[in-house]
Amino acid sequence: MESNKLLLNCDMGESFGLWTMGQDAQVMPYIDLTNIACGFHASDPQVMVSTIQLALQYEVKIGAHPSYPDLQGFGRRSIPMSVDEIINLTIYQIGALQALAQSQGTKIHYVKPHGALYNDMMCDMSIFEGLCEAVSQFHVPLMVLAVPDRDRLLDIADEYDVPLLFEAFIDRSYLANGSLAARSVKGAVLDRCEDVVNQAKQIIHYQKVTTLDGETLPIEADTLCIHGDNPIAVEIAQQIHSLLAK
Repeated sequence: MESNKLLLNCDMGESFGLWTMGQDAQVMPYIDLTNIACGFHASDPQVMVSTIQLALQYEVKIGAHPSYPDLQGFGRRSIPMSVDEIINLTIYQIGALQALAQSQGTKIHYVKPHGALYNDMMCDMSIFEGLCEAVSQFHVPLMVLAVPDRDRLLDIADEYDVPLLFEAFIDRSYLANGSLAARSVKGAVLDRCEDVVNQAKQIIHYQKVTTLDGETLPIEADTLCIHGDNPIAVEIAQQIHSLLAK
């Protein structure tokens, strides 16, 4: 998945049965990568296939978006599990999406953990290593947070021959240590399009971001993330798509 420009990714396929989450059909035309929920925090086989078909329509690359088994908490709660359990539940979810993708004549191109699993991966190197082992079975990159101390991640990923895609978030606020501010913190989610675009411009043009406490944090990213459940996701996607096309 080589590109000279930043790619725009979005969490999608998070509806379930008759319940709809996000604005996938409206956002999909403006992104490059779609992170499709695999059934553990959201989605079901029908939603997964519909999202795959939508991605194919707009030539968007498909990524698996596995999580802890937490439908009630939307995958945003950490669940104590052994590394072996995390490896197996990740392979299970990626395998499900891969099978459905193959049924539609396509394949997955990368894996991006969701919610609490993503956060735990960035804090606990044993979980990160377990996810590298799981992803290595599919020979695709693993998407991780673009942090200043990326060498430790690269060293572990290299042991499993797993390429890393580093991402930055344009609709979330950062802390000085490079992590995302918890959603419970005031200002953690940027809900004005102007603020999101300004943060995106800072990352795109200057490879840095201003943290919640006013510090400047270096950011070297391969892809920018927006969230499909943000009420202004369509407007954000349109504007960032235009920025990246320049």
